[in-house]
Amino acid sequence: MTAPDRAHASEDLASLESEREVIAALRGGDREALATLYEWYGDRLYRQAILSRLPIVELAEDVLRDTFRIALERIEQFKLEDRSIFFWLRRIAINRAIDVHRAHARAQRLEDRLVADPEAVPTGSGFHAPDRKVEVEETAQLVTEAMEQINPRYAQALRLRLLEDRSREDCAEVLGVTVGNFDVILHRATRAFRKIYPPR
Repeated sequence: MTAPDRAHASEDLASLESEREVIAALRGGDREALATLYEWYGDRLYRQAILSRLPIVELAEDVLRDTFRIALERIEQFKLEDRSIFFWLRRIAINRAIDVHRAHARAQRLEDRLVADPEAVPTGSGFHAPDRKVEVEETAQLVTEAMEQINPRYAQALRLRLLEDRSREDCAEVLGVTVGNFDVILHRATRAFRKIYPPR
């Protein structure tokens, strides 16, 4: 960030004295102080730190809420310095926006995979990489929510074939149908899943 950029970023920030009063109130359990912090910096964080990295309004709004929730949970970790708390909040917002953007991209790839190949199996070494734990958990949650909204028989077909990686013959046996009928069920299940995924 250049010097002019830093100067611009510091404009319209609350005084450090006012901020410290709010921080002390937050640490004392006064949740109304969080509303003050939101009033000061919510819109600015949304426009400057979040939406530019996550240009999906619904997800960006979720990230903004998450930013202040995380800030409240971690307020004891904030170090009082000669610098506005805005920059601490901004870092939280950026990190969360990046995480959600990656999770969304991951979910989109899973959806595209289902569209392109209904028999694709969303497993493998890359899918469960340790550094993608958050993405995997969030994607799994979205998939679960979508599964709950389609016909239970369709959901079972998708679980058996895609998540449990069972053979078509095995899936057909579990569902009590012929392999040909199972293929029809799986095709319809995939179409039903695509219509509502992601559930947001």
